[in-house]
Amino acid sequence: MQKTDIAIIGAGTAGMSAAIYAKRAGKDVVMLEGYMPGGQIVVTPEVDNYPALGKVSGYDFAMGLYNQATELGTEMISAEVKKVSRSDGGFLIEYDGGELWAKALIIATGAKNRKLEVKDEEKLTGYGVSYCATCDGAFFRGKTVAVVGGGNTAFEDAEVLASMCSKVYLVHRREGFRAEPEKVAKVKNMPNVEFVLNAKVASLIGGDKVEGVILEDTVTGEKKELKLDGVFVAVGQTPSTEIFEGLVRRDKAGYIVADESCIAGDGVFVAGDCRTKKVRQLVTAAADGSVAALAASEYCSAD
Repeated sequence: MQKTDIAIIGAGTAGMSAAIYAKRAGKDVVMLEGYMPGGQIVVTPEVDNYPALGKVSGYDFAMGLYNQATELGTEMISAEVKKVSRSDGGFLIEYDGGELWAKALIIATGAKNRKLEVKDEEKLTGYGVSYCATCDGAFFRGKTVAVVGGGNTAFEDAEVLASMCSKVYLVHRREGFRAEPEKVAKVKNMPNVEFVLNAKVASLIGGDKVEGVILEDTVTGEKKELKLDGVFVAVGQTPSTEIFEGLVRRDKAGYIVADESCIAGDGVFVAGDCRTKKVRQLVTAAADGSVAALAASEYCSAD
């Protein structure tokens, strides 16, 4: 069985930042990632709020972190983690293709897209329902689509889609937005974007592909049909923490309970969007990664 000082589960901004700091602290580090290194930022067309970087693509940002972490000697295992348990004073991590034992564990699994939870959503995913405008927007060039949500991601998606679609509806359940005012103002000024407020998607219309949605007014309950070629869902995220049930404490929403110390238990540390926190941004994920890595390094050296 392979052994290491620190195992990091998740290779997003938090996980890769943790790897960089743990390696610089002189620890052996193995990072496990079941999907693409970089996390959700990989599909973000432009990052412009990370200090000192100016404007950079999400892909370039992620690859910069990845290259720095691996050049320092971080070992990457591309495999989905199936189970994590305490074993022999450390942690046994079982993944597709093998097992790994680590003295300390850093959880940086991030969050996944929340669904609309309406009938046929899963069936129509890939056939008009999408959770990534930058990934799938080109398939709807010249067509009519809706973005559902009111946060930064929803407005970024609307901006991307407005550059290629003939019409973009932005559907939000209330009149106020969580998105940054600058993003809201920019999208509001786009001529082919129309806001549909105080509305939620009650159901999808279509057999083999999306043909529209039924919207329900959140104030009056009135329903109306909106003809569409595609629906882009940006209604928030849920933490990817299910496999850690029983190992750490989670709140009602599934986020791992930890404060700015990033300590989630004896030898367990958590970083990034999967922990309890108010602000979830690239810069806070990177900060979490550094804090968790230094705490894990100190834990490993305590013996």
